[in-house]
Amino acid sequence: MRIKTLALSTAMLALAAPALASGPVQTTTPPPVTIVPPAPAYDWTGPSVGLQFGQIDVETSGVAALSGDDMLIGIRAYYDYDFGDFIVGGGLQYDTTDVDLGGVTNVDSVLRVGARAGIDLNRNWIYATAGWARVETSAAAVGDSDGYFAGLGYEIFLSQNVTLGAEVLYHEFDDFDLGGLEAEATTAALSLNFRF
Repeated sequence: MRIKTLALSTAMLALAAPALASGPVQTTTPPPVTIVPPAPAYDWTGPSVGLQFGQIDVETSGVAALSGDDMLIGIRAYYDYDFGDFIVGGGLQYDTTDVDLGGVTNVDSVLRVGARAGIDLNRNWIYATAGWARVETSAAAVGDSDGYFAGLGYEIFLSQNVTLGAEVLYHEFDDFDLGGLEAEATTAALSLNFRF
């Protein structure tokens, strides 16, 4: 009977040896799973209206070499379409200013109608823009002029409906009532826009 007990104890010890050799059994808790919500998708499709504020520099050539600069303030309205990686749109801008050109005349306003297109970076948009422009002056002898503009812009969503924008635009005008007068204007402006 003793031999049976001894044999049974030896067999149990042999079976338990690997477990005892590895030490006490440890249980591990898996690390907590953190679910990161995806970044919100911003859609640029739709109309927008905004206010803009900046600086304008004007230089004339031809029959008169004049220059001046002043602040500008204006409004803008656009409709854009988001294709996923690319955005295109069109709209208009109207700025008022009071650029004194050497006491000969003042630049009163600039109107623009144009298109813009660029890269969709979700919350950000970098674009090129160009189109027709019209400048109005205060002197009847100088008159107003049609021309064109071209430039670069950037816009970023501050919230789902509000964007902040920046543009630098170059303009040329050569159709004044005062024959031979040509003008170049550069504007740099920030805009705050509401997107519908």
